Amino acid sequence: MGLLVVGVIILIAFLFWVGTGWQIRHTLAVALVASLVFTLFLTHGMTSPLRQMTAAARAMARGDYSVRVRATSRDEVGQLATAFNQMAADLGAADEYRRGLIANVSHELRTPIAALHAVLENVVDGIAQPDPETLRVALAQTERLGELVANLLDLSRVEGGAIPLQRSSFHVEDFLTDALRHVSPAPHDVEVDVRVTPPDLTAVADPARLRQVVVNLVDNAIRHSPAGGRVTVLGCAADAEGLRLEVCDEGPGIPPAERETVFQRFTRGATSAGGTGLGLAIARWAVELHDGVIDVVDSPTGCRFAVTVPHPRPTEELT
Repeated sequence: MGLLVVGVIILIAFLFWVGTGWQIRHTLAVALVASLVFTLFLTHGMTSPLRQMTAAARAMARGDYSVRVRATSRDEVGQLATAFNQMAADLGAADEYRRGLIANVSHELRTPIAALHAVLENVVDGIAQPDPETLRVALAQTERLGELVANLLDLSRVEGGAIPLQRSSFHVEDFLTDALRHVSPAPHDVEVDVRVTPPDLTAVADPARLRQVVVNLVDNAIRHSPAGGRVTVLGCAADAEGLRLEVCDEGPGIPPAERETVFQRFTRGATSAGGTGLGLAIARWAVELHDGVIDVVDSPTGCRFAVTVPHPRPTEELT
């Protein structure tokens, strides 16, 4: 705006100087017309990003988040255009995530519902009898539905930041022993072994959230273990008075190329054997709530998950 005012004043002064021999009304008329043309030219360039943003906003209202505004300056309008482009990119990513989540949830719900519907339909039509075996099949599908719904609820709470940490000091061996009581029954006689070093090790964390991590990891390890296999849960002290937990199995393991993607929602590796595809994603978020790290580390056999939970900062209160 300052450039516009200065430019108009200079233009009018120049026209009056050139038109000294003209009549005053002619000089004034030419100055006004020239000033108007000059003003329209400058304002057209200044408001071009605003018109682009208006068109982009209308496209976004129709669901098209691919339109971007060209930022050609570093002034307030250019900064606004840059912020608008960032907002459009964020909204596009959120819309893509929403569509993917709906598609994945629909797919995951469809499988157990279809299986349960088939079992009940066979019973109603008299093809199958409501014997214990048939009812166990139906019960297994309802349990899978319940697991999926519970995982989705946990996922929603974690992403919404509605799960505050309630840190407290606890005995690690007793904590792991109690957490294993929440693990699904192990098929094929899979044995779960707990080892804590030193035996009197204590830690400071949110037991409920950390239990969720252990249960998900042990469930995942049991699911991938062979008949008669062993799942080992290790606990030890980490650096800076933190806690390190490891869950090891004797299954096929996870290829290095898939070690990062297994923590994504609804992701199942090539060696997956069922599950909802949400357990490891929830485990990662629960660990990150503690400012910790969860990784798949190298192991001679099977798969090994390592969880490191640091000691809380002095400013964080314990319950």
